Amino acid sequence: MNDPAAFVEEAVRRLRHDVPERTIVAASGGIDSTVAALLAHRALGERAKAIFVDTGLLRAGEVEQVGRFFAASQLPYELVSAADLFFEALAGVNDPEEKRRRIGAAFVRVFETEADKFHCDRLIQGTIAPDWIESGGQLRDTIKTHHNVGGIPKDMRLTLVEPLRDLYKDEVRAVARHLGVPEAERQPFPGPGLAVRVNGPITRVRVERVRIANAIVEEEVERAVAAQEIARPWQYFAVLLPVRTVGVTGDNRVHGEAVVVRIVESVDAMTATAMALPRPVLGRMSERITRALSGAVVRVLYDITDKPPATIEWE
Repeated sequence: MNDPAAFVEEAVRRLRHDVPERTIVAASGGIDSTVAALLAHRALGERAKAIFVDTGLLRAGEVEQVGRFFAASQLPYELVSAADLFFEALAGVNDPEEKRRRIGAAFVRVFETEADKFHCDRLIQGTIAPDWIESGGQLRDTIKTHHNVGGIPKDMRLTLVEPLRDLYKDEVRAVARHLGVPEAERQPFPGPGLAVRVNGPITRVRVERVRIANAIVEEEVERAVAAQEIARPWQYFAVLLPVRTVGVTGDNRVHGEAVVVRIVESVDAMTATAMALPRPVLGRMSERITRALSGAVVRVLYDITDKPPATIEWE
């Protein structure tokens, strides 16, 4: 994709052909789905309705931030709260692939309900090339099942429309800039949300722990970038591990969980390099996380693994 303007013109033409009546659009607030939603809105106007689902697995303040982002992007949307559905679907599930499949299925059930209300049978989503490449199929190994590809249940009643399917992340960002999307360079956030940053069982308590840790990592990275201590990374977040490790609170021995900090540089998400952070930046993250989650998290680790061999997200 060399010409964003030409791509937008062709995408609008295809959408008008592929969606003869109405459609809903899966809009997570990420760049991919936002670009897909804006293309749909440009092509179809009020015949396209963007749906933003609060899964209960979002980052701190995400609902409000996405609302402001959509407003700045001039994208009308509807918020659907479905946290109970997602936590019920994930109860007792430890396997990362099964988590992604269940999250994908839960999203589809929400979208089917919303499509029935809107009297349509189409779903537009922001699937991009790495999503289906990493999800495997045909002669490709499954790196990880993306919820919007391998997580789609076979009995889904909606017809998928994917205008960004052949683009990579850097190409999507070029289209976003052409469309005037603010913060087109902001870091990606996985569709399954914090569920793939909680290794092991998903509970509301464990999700809240990683939400707090993740917010601290984001704040400290933004602080370090503003102070010119580091260049802006591609992605930066926290992961909660299902391990018990020994710590000390005051004079007392305690057992708590461990958090991993992951910060990488990349261009298209197909490969990534772990960023080398100054010790003071890491120290601030560790001190704030263990203080904010005193007794619950007693150890903070830093992931120095590139992609490959590791993926960017842990699950």
